[in-house]
Amino acid sequence: MKIIRHRIEFATIEPIEIVDITGRVRDWVAASGVRDGLVTVTSMHTTARVNVNEREPQLQRDMVTFLKRLVPRDGDWLHNLAAVDGRDNAHSHLLGLFMNSSETIPVSGGDLVLGGWQSIFFIELDGPRERRGLDLQLLGTD
Repeated sequence: MKIIRHRIEFATIEPIEIVDITGRVRDWVAASGVRDGLVTVTSMHTTARVNVNEREPQLQRDMVTFLKRLVPRDGDWLHNLAAVDGRDNAHSHLLGLFMNSSETIPVSGGDLVLGGWQSIFFIELDGPRERRGLDLQLLGTD
């Protein structure tokens, strides 16, 4: 049994952004030599999450609209009055309550086991950010 770790880093450009990371995760898993196991994708950020959903441009726009309506940025949030890092990002933390910080995807035959419509997304809730990252941990056999 192997345990392998990796980090993906990138920048985001929108306040709320859905970044498809499926290809980067798939490529890393394929290069690892692991044939069967599990890969866990984890966001180490409190204002960014990971989600498995459908990659379709109109749906992704709907998702962003939904998140903006669910918890408006300009709400009367107490966190914004005394934010630790000076960012008025209470809405980002509150949106994070409804999402996962990680997703675990099976690996079979060296590839991700995802449905035909499924992709893995990094969900930025407090952008833009110059540096965001995801930790990947692969557990499996050759």
